[in-house]
Amino acid sequence: MDHGAHEMAARCSMHMLWNTQILDTCVVFSQWHIRSHLQFFLSFLAIVALGMLYEYLRVYSRDFDTRIAVKLRSGRRTPLTASGRSSPERSDAEETGLLNGLRVARKQGLSVPPLYRVMRAVLYGASVGLSFFLMLVFMTYNAYLIFAVILGAGAGHYILGGTMEPNGPVEKGMACH
Repeated sequence: MDHGAHEMAARCSMHMLWNTQILDTCVVFSQWHIRSHLQFFLSFLAIVALGMLYEYLRVYSRDFDTRIAVKLRSGRRTPLTASGRSSPERSDAEETGLLNGLRVARKQGLSVPPLYRVMRAVLYGASVGLSFFLMLVFMTYNAYLIFAVILGAGAGHYILGGTMEPNGPVEKGMACH
């Protein structure tokens, strides 16, 4: 067999240091193997879009929680106590820690129906999963891909962050968890 006539298949290169490699970069999966400048450009745009999607999920989750709270308040549901009971009675077992007798803060708020809890959990899981995926993209140590993550987060925050709470932000920014 003539090895000179056949080019060896390009392999993913993995760098554990800052790099600016474009060709033969793999993004998270070996199947996301960048073999051309066009593929790199499209991958860059996809990562920017994922960063923006993460910001969208954060804003949507926050707004979804607000809508649920408004709906529950208008339905005049009884506030939830630490035990899950709706009665305001006081129990020493609810407020005293088991091991050292420390006082434990009681849960306050409205009881969330199971369907809304499932929907909130799905949104939260998607947000956490996407944030970890973006962390793995960041860990390629590729300067361009890192910039794509930051650009997507910044653009998403700019586009979706036109309003803010008067008492400041209630949640953290882009983070793994």
